[in-house]
Amino acid sequence: MFSFSNSDMFSRRCVWVNGPVIVGAGPSGLAVAAGLKDQGVPFVILERADCIASLWQRRTYDRLKLHLPKRFCQLPNLPFPEHFPEYPSKRQFIEYLESYAAHFDINPQFNECVQSAKYDEACRLWRVKTVTNTGSEVEYICQYLVVATGENAERSGENYRGKKVLVVGCGNSGMEVSLDLCNHDAKPTMVVRSSVHVLPREIFGKSTFELAMFMMKWLPLWLVDKVMLVFAWTILGNTANYGLKRPVVGPLELKNNHGKTPVLDIGALEKIRSREIQVVPGIKKFSCGMVELVNGEKLEIDSVVLATGYCSNVPYWLQETEFFSKNGFPKAPFPNGWKGKGGLYAVGFTRRGLSGVSADAMKISQDIGNVWKDELKQKKQKVPTHRRCISTF
Repeated sequence: MFSFSNSDMFSRRCVWVNGPVIVGAGPSGLAVAAGLKDQGVPFVILERADCIASLWQRRTYDRLKLHLPKRFCQLPNLPFPEHFPEYPSKRQFIEYLESYAAHFDINPQFNECVQSAKYDEACRLWRVKTVTNTGSEVEYICQYLVVATGENAERSGENYRGKKVLVVGCGNSGMEVSLDLCNHDAKPTMVVRSSVHVLPREIFGKSTFELAMFMMKWLPLWLVDKVMLVFAWTILGNTANYGLKRPVVGPLELKNNHGKTPVLDIGALEKIRSREIQVVPGIKKFSCGMVELVNGEKLEIDSVVLATGYCSNVPYWLQETEFFSKNGFPKAPFPNGWKGKGGLYAVGFTRRGLSGVSADAMKISQDIGNVWKDELKQKKQKVPTHRRCISTF
């Protein structure tokens, strides 16, 4: 039935998956898996770590909270518990994801790292090769491949108490890490190499994000940007006075076109005003216990925290160049970057947070479900009733 040319096929265990293989058990992978479960479509979800949402569980600082109201961060078909606050904490969000997986009976294959995924043109199937933490190799054969590794390390300020810490990066992570360090009596200095939009998390008691989404129903994006900046200036003042120069392009336009998320301030700006958080320009070079800045200033430091963001790891394992670009993102712009050719799908690459994840997950699970059910119906029509048998994994 299949013609495999690679000689290593017999050196690894081969598994046929009667449905899609989902790579990644974070929010994106879980959302797609839940949609497939709802339609009765079998699948295998592969996760290189030993838990779901490993980025959230292992590589986020303790004080982290969702920046957007919970209704914009919930996954399809299961809202957050009513008793959760408007902005759930890291622990609450992880609890929600774990309950989500349990609710839909999602059981990932943990400790399996995808080494490569390639479409076999001869048999029109995907070959996904993995290695377990014990060194065992497995090859999954499937018709559909869902890339859910996302766009994008465990951090607490307690270990830095009393130390001079250089935080490289002024995005949401850099701001929150700096604030966390302040709250643990450390002495943070934040490197700001470029311009950044800082917005209040709430405006007149309403979520800034929610207000922006409401205005975009009636106003063009450029006008919404101007209104948001007027509000930001009124509430926060001129952030350039504190070393945080704003970009020429508005915050929403910058997010949509370049994926650069504005900072939603939750207290770091006040620490910057009081100089508890120092803001400095770019780095020229490091030396032992010292950093030299581009303006010639030299600072003594005890530690460095990199908060420069994450990048997609798709180019390292997915052997495909038509749908994904070299930076690991789909070439097609939103909202068309969720489906490629040959049963290839992508979720979590919209640069629109968890709401974008949910939207793409529903499209993907629905699309795969429709195709899978049509193929199942055709198979049943071809096989005599007394011999009908559909294999599942």
